[in-house]
Amino acid sequence: MSNSMSSAPFNDKANSQSYAPSMSLEMAVKRAQFMETLRQFFAEREVLEVQTPLMSQAGNTDVFVPSISTNVTVQDKPQTHYLHTSPEFAMKRMLAAWQVAMYQICPVFRDNEVSGRHNSEFTMLEWYRPGFSLEALANELSDLLTAVYGQPQKLTHYSYSQAFLDHVGLHPLTASLEAIIAVATEHGFGGLELGEDRQGWLDVLFSHLVEPNLGHDMPTLITDYPPATAALAKVETDEQGNEVAKRFELYINGIEIANAYDELADGAALQARFEADNKERASRGLPIMPIDKHLVAACDDLPACSGIALGVDRLLMVVTGAKKIDEVIGFGIGRA
Repeated sequence: MSNSMSSAPFNDKANSQSYAPSMSLEMAVKRAQFMETLRQFFAEREVLEVQTPLMSQAGNTDVFVPSISTNVTVQDKPQTHYLHTSPEFAMKRMLAAWQVAMYQICPVFRDNEVSGRHNSEFTMLEWYRPGFSLEALANELSDLLTAVYGQPQKLTHYSYSQAFLDHVGLHPLTASLEAIIAVATEHGFGGLELGEDRQGWLDVLFSHLVEPNLGHDMPTLITDYPPATAALAKVETDEQGNEVAKRFELYINGIEIANAYDELADGAALQARFEADNKERASRGLPIMPIDKHLVAACDDLPACSGIALGVDRLLMVVTGAKKIDEVIGFGIGRA
C-alpha cells in the first residue's frame, strides 16, 4: 500500500469516548492508503470507475441474502425501495450498454448480518472484465492481492467437491440427502429446521467444517460450486459428469473474501432463476421480492465477461491482522 500518509500523527485521545469511531486513527490512515492502492490498481489498467444508485425498486431474490427496505415518496406516491446488497444489477445494465471494463467501490447493505466478520453496512469492490475468462480474472485478482500486500501472492485452486471430501468425508454433488443430513447430525447440526433443503445442509457443513481450514498457507480459490449456489453464473459439466457453476470464491485465513462468476448472459434463464427464488421465498414465509426487469432485459446484451465482488473491509482485516470488522470501519452498527 502507498506510504503517502504513513507519517501522519496519531492523536487518538477520544478513542475511549462513547462517541468515538469503532476504528483507531492509525487504522483510518491504513484504510485510506488501502483505498488509494485499490483505485491506483484499476487506474493503471484503464478500468472505468462508476457509481450506481444505492436504492432500487427491485430487491435481491436470493433466499440467503436479505435486503433492507426503505420507504420513499416519488411524486407524492409512497413506494418501497431496497438498499442494494451489491451494485451488480445496476452495473450490469451499464455493462450491457457500454461494453467496457468497469469497477465500483461502494457501501452495500444486508439485513440481520452482524458478527465479528459481518456488519449490516459494509464496503464492496466489484468489477467486470469483458472478454476475461474466470482464469484470467483469477490472475488479475492475484495481481490485486500482490499490490495490496506489497509482495507476490500466488493462489491455490481447490474444487468444492474435493474440499468436502477432505474435510467432511462425502461428495457434495453425489451423496444422498440422507447421507448429508446424517453427517450434519453427527456434527451437532441435526436440530436445524432445513427439511429437504439439500443446499442448505451443504452450506452448513461447508461454513462450519470446510471454510475454517481454507487459505491459511496461501490464498485459496474454491471452484466448481453446485449450480444452486450461483443464480447469476453459467453452468457447465465437470469431468465426472456433474453440473457445476462457473464461479470461484477466495478464502484467506478461513475468511471468505471474494466471489467471482463467469456471468450468465441469458435473460430468459435469469428470469426463471429469479422466479424460482421467489417460489422458494414463499415456501419459507419470506416476502416476495420485485424482480429487476431492467436487468433481465439487459442480460441478453451483456458481453462475454467475468465479474467479481470483493469485501473491502474483510480484505483489510486480513492484511492488517484485525480480529473484528469493527476495527476497520468507521462505526460498527452498534455505534452508528
